[in-house]
Amino acid sequence: MSSELEFAACTPRPVSPDGFNPEAVLPFGLTAAHVHHAMDDFIRLMHVANVQLHGKQIQRLETILAPANFSGMVGDFMAATIPNYCDGLARNMFHNGHPDMIPKGRFPDDSVQYAHEGIEIKASRYLAGWQGHNPENAWLMVFVFGSNRPADALKGMAPRPFEFQMVVGAQITEADWGVAGRREGGRRTPTAGVLRTGREKMMANWIYKAPDLTRKEEATLLAAPPPS
Repeated sequence: MSSELEFAACTPRPVSPDGFNPEAVLPFGLTAAHVHHAMDDFIRLMHVANVQLHGKQIQRLETILAPANFSGMVGDFMAATIPNYCDGLARNMFHNGHPDMIPKGRFPDDSVQYAHEGIEIKASRYLAGWQGHNPENAWLMVFVFGSNRPADALKGMAPRPFEFQMVVGAQITEADWGVAGRREGGRRTPTAGVLRTGREKMMANWIYKAPDLTRKEEATLLAAPPPS
């Protein structure tokens, strides 16, 4: 793959100010502007990191990290950065605490193992198939993005810049989750997945959509892979 194409892919596609939904309802004083600022910060991080890596002839972050680990990095960054802009939210400082962001000052040291109040964050390359460890009553926000994966070069897929494609979110309940068990002989940890009812609630309250996202691309995003 040419160095020029790789270098071009080091510059993520910018977040479009026109892509935010003015009618989206967000909790705890969070606004679309706060989300926008945090997304822009991640775009800057990816640009700086990947340009520096390219200069040292090292692969881009998204092609180094395993897909699930990269998605986790995107989600962790948003959970850590959104509270920098939203005074009503704090990052949950409890290790693996739920949810990822909680009302600021509600719990000692902004740390709680489990609470109903707050916002859980996930990042995914798909608009379906979102998973968690347990069915939860939670305000869930998902950042849907596009990027290369480590195996893309072996498949002959061209370098592509990172981009945020959609952000959706809503209050969902335990009834909006389904539990996927472990197949016989499989090693997959049992997980909970957001059902169509939950996804529809979140899509109806979409927060951001890339203006150039086509219906065909949106349909592709909905075609989440089956659990493995």
